[in-house]
Amino acid sequence: MARFFNYFSKTVYTANTAVGGLDTVTNIISRFAFEQRLKENSAAFYKYSIQDSDTPEIIAHKYYDNSERHWIVLMFNDIVDAQYDWPLRYENFISYVDSKYTANGAANTTVQTGLAWAMNINNVHSYYKIIKRTSADGTVIEEKLQVDANTYANVGATSSSITLQSGNIITQAVTKEKKTYYEYEQEENESKRDIILLKPEFVPQIEKEFKKVIKQ
Repeated sequence: MARFFNYFSKTVYTANTAVGGLDTVTNIISRFAFEQRLKENSAAFYKYSIQDSDTPEIIAHKYYDNSERHWIVLMFNDIVDAQYDWPLRYENFISYVDSKYTANGAANTTVQTGLAWAMNINNVHSYYKIIKRTSADGTVIEEKLQVDANTYANVGATSSSITLQSGNIITQAVTKEKKTYYEYEQEENESKRDIILLKPEFVPQIEKEFKKVIKQ
């Protein structure tokens, strides 16, 4: 990270208005962004699933032979905060959940840890009605609708068939599910794992453009 800011331009900053002191500082508000069309071009990137042992620096070293190129990994995925926009390791995730819901556990009739409270099946974060449609050729379309507790209670498991004008038959099944706070947090954390990595052959040109833009 240290060398990353070496590319940034310098600016004058008033450090002490009382005495009129001026300092030369790094202009960290400078910004660089990848064109959207590049991030949508499947020929320009690989799909990657972040592992628990991964950091932006480790991935940059693995794919770009230089951990200082971690900024490419982050910017290419619009990750602004590497601490909160990056999936937590398992042990850190457990600590995060436990800390976040400590007050809930303490306020419970039977005092629990935050983690235990979040994992309790009686503490529901959200309710869902699930509609699953299966066509004759095996194509499955699933619709997951978030509902309130009352609607959830009235959803019954059903299965029916619909015959279209074409003669094709679609089978529709309705089920429901609920999600604990732990499951919600786990799903949120896992949703951050899938990223895309710019292919190495594009890196030299990107670095050239980055240095040109950021020094302006």
